[in-house]
Formats: sequence, structure tokens, C-alpha cells
Amino acid sequence: MTAPYPVSILDLATVRHGQPIAESLQESTELAVLADELGFHRLWFAEHHNMETIASSATSVLLAHMGAHTKNIRLGAGGIMLPNHAPLVIAEQFGTLKELYGDRIDLGLGRAPGTDQKTLMALRRTNQSSERFPSDVLELQGYLKDASRIPGINAYPGSGTNVPLVILGSSHFGAQLAAQLGMTYSFASHFAPQMLESAAATYRTEFTPSQDLPKPHFIAAANVVIADTDERAQEMWDRAKRARIRTMLGRGRKLTDEDVEQLLHSPPGQQVLQMLEMTAVGTPDTVRDWLDEFAARVNADELIITNMAGPLEDRKRALQLISDYIINR
Repeated sequence: MTAPYPVSILDLATVRHGQPIAESLQESTELAVLADELGFHRLWFAEHHNMETIASSATSVLLAHMGAHTKNIRLGAGGIMLPNHAPLVIAEQFGTLKELYGDRIDLGLGRAPGTDQKTLMALRRTNQSSERFPSDVLELQGYLKDASRIPGINAYPGSGTNVPLVILGSSHFGAQLAAQLGMTYSFASHFAPQMLESAAATYRTEFTPSQDLPKPHFIAAANVVIADTDERAQEMWDRAKRARIRTMLGRGRKLTDEDVEQLLHSPPGQQVLQMLEMTAVGTPDTVRDWLDEFAARVNADELIITNMAGPLEDRKRALQLISDYIINR
């Protein structure tokens, strides 16, 4: 028996405290190979900038590397922050990936900059860039479909590759846009759960079938901390919460363990932890039941999970448990 929904992975390419980036990327590669073998549906990486704990800023470059090390798993961006880029450049990058790795390539698109205001300036972007998101999505789609909206401008590679586009979001804006364009919608409930249920309902209610997607496809995201025992899972969860505090509240400064402990119980720290509301923690049976209820509650067609286990061997064990007890139950 298999799961009633595909299970995918969002790898945050996490760089642990004091870890070399090269080691982090090697670990992500090993996890990609294992996920490919274990039957996970997709592997996505997200574009973030100026965050020393995340190594996926050059997202398309990382995907090219993962494509060379895997065979079956779908690969994509979850997502590319389109306001940071010219649509033509993204069409060329993902068109190249499609030519290299065929129908395994997806392109998830986000409207947020994926960074702070100062870094936004370094990217040569402004707050107004996000206002062009709907038109930029259409321009990008035109390049990939060999139906450019700008006469005489085409993406080579890219033209005619028809890379599937997914709208990412955490609000009704993304849900309505994906529904209007007849695209898959992926909700970022792993860090912004507040509007999950209403956005899911909005997407399905307003969905307009398209040539690429005749019926809605809704992806919901969740964090997973899974281990052989409850005690081990709780240890990993406690460590994961502290790592998230360090990532979110330690930008631009070096936090000691004592600093992290104090922040954990502070109002800003509690606000960060509220972002992790959609997290399954426990043994395989507990996590399976949580994910089944979660998927049913929001009528999800697919779940994408972040593996919060920590060290490499724990993350490998987590993937094995998810495969054995949830994907191939």
C-alpha cells in the first residue's frame, strides 16, 4: 500500500552552526540520492540570500548538480523569487535544466524577495519589483511555451520546453493568482501557517482549468521530526527549534548558546516558534497519523516536507522511516 498523496521534500540546504558550506552541500547531495532511491516525488530548493545558514541562494546551479546525481525524482525550485530576476534569465536557466534532465524539472515561483530590505538593494531590486509578479509570471510562461509576449525576444534554451510552473505563497494573493492562471499552488505552511485553510479553499473555489492543468493541484508544506522513539524525536525537535531561533534572530551577529536559550523564551523567539506550528513530531506511527489528518483537513493533493532531523545520519534515518511508514505503508 502506498500513501494517498505524493510526498516531496523541501531541502533548505541547511548549514549548521560552524559547518563548512561545502560539507552542507555534500550532505544535501547524499540526501538527494537517498530520496531518489526511496520513492520521494519531488526535491525542491529555495532561493534565499544573505543567510549564512542556508546554502541554496544559487538555486538553479544547485539543481543542476542534483540532476547529475539522481535519476527519477522530480527537481525544482520551491522557489525562485521572481522579483529578483528578469523572466528571460529564469526561462534560460530552467530551459537549460529541462534540456539536461527532461521532464523531471519544475519551477516554483515566489513573489517575496527571500531576504531583507538591505539585501534587496544589493540585488538591484526595489519593493515595487513584486508588484510586477503576475505579469512577470505570464512573460516567463510565454518564453517557456514558445509564445513570447515580447516580439523578437525568445529564450534559448527554454523556448518550447514547457517547464511546469507552480505558484508559491502564504496568502490569498498566491491562491487567487494560481487559480486564475490554472497552475499548481504550493502553500508555505511550514513557516507561515496562518492562512492555510482559507487559501486552500480559495484556490479550489476559484480554479480555472488550463491546458497544462485541467483540475487543481494543491501542495501543502509541513515540517517533520521523525525518529524511532518519542524521546529521540523530542530531542531532535528541541535542537531544531534552537537552530531556527539562531537562523531567524541571529542574522548579522554571532549568537552564543546562552543567547539562543534566552531568545527561545523571549517574545521574538516565541513568534519564531509560532511559525513552526505545522510540525509533525514523534515516531513513524505518530507522524503518519499527523500527516494524514493534515492532508485531509486541507484537501491536499501532495505534501512537501522539510526534514528537521539535524545531523546527516539522523536525516537519512528520517527519510528511511518516512519511506517505510508513510510513502510505502
